[in-house]
Amino acid sequence: MPEHSQNDPFIIMCAPNGARRTYADHPKLPITPTELAYCAEEIRDAGASILHLHVRDEHQQHSLNVDHYKRAIDAITDKTGDSLIIQVTSEAVGRYTRQDQMNMVKAMKPEAVSLALCELAPDTAEHAEVSDFFSWMAENKIWPQIILYDQADYWRFKQLQKKGVFGDRQQFLLFVLKKTGPEPDKTGLSQESLVQLAPKVGVPWAACCFGAQENTLSAFCSQNGGHVRVGFENNIWINDGSLAVNNAELVKNAQETAHQNNKKVATANEVRKLLGVGNLQQ
Repeated sequence: MPEHSQNDPFIIMCAPNGARRTYADHPKLPITPTELAYCAEEIRDAGASILHLHVRDEHQQHSLNVDHYKRAIDAITDKTGDSLIIQVTSEAVGRYTRQDQMNMVKAMKPEAVSLALCELAPDTAEHAEVSDFFSWMAENKIWPQIILYDQADYWRFKQLQKKGVFGDRQQFLLFVLKKTGPEPDKTGLSQESLVQLAPKVGVPWAACCFGAQENTLSAFCSQNGGHVRVGFENNIWINDGSLAVNNAELVKNAQETAHQNNKKVATANEVRKLLGVGNLQQ
């Protein structure tokens, strides 16, 4: 298992589209395979090493269809080769069951996948089934990232980790911070609560958040031993309140913030070595 330290390069993930936004939200939202391919090239050049990918069906609705994923991934890799880690999402969005999610991963065999703990392993889930799924992913060199939405999620992750449900591979967590602003979430994680959790996590972690607060998240993560996810899935605004030009602008801002905090920004192959992804596992 790779060792980690505060001196590890800073990982910038980009979630360029999400499951719900449309062109009405931003004209540069990448939805089609061609749009995603050009976006991938732009965010790679701006400093991203991981692309968190959502795909849509013919009605522009969120999809876990393997063919939709393959078309998008083929277009992206035609543009970028292996210079980005493509992380497919298994997000349910109210349309898919946990079995649908696992079936997609087994059929797709992606290099990387994001998995919401509350969806994949709810309280009613059989731990043995979840453990078998993580073992299968390890055998097939699929790198999972576990998404946590609140402190209850985090403590449940720690309990399942202690029981060995996730195996002995290095885990990588994504904390989703709660919404703020005019209609804030009443529960969920804040930067303040994450400050308390960060020293206890014990595994690499990243965070993402909603709205323009994303513009300060990179500094927070780089100063507290974490990594960051930015992009149009959660935010389309820059600091002055205007629309970001594209996803690459948000990635570039994250890169500049990391450099200001004396953090080197990771390439995709550095992430593969650091976190044991794919064929470059150590």
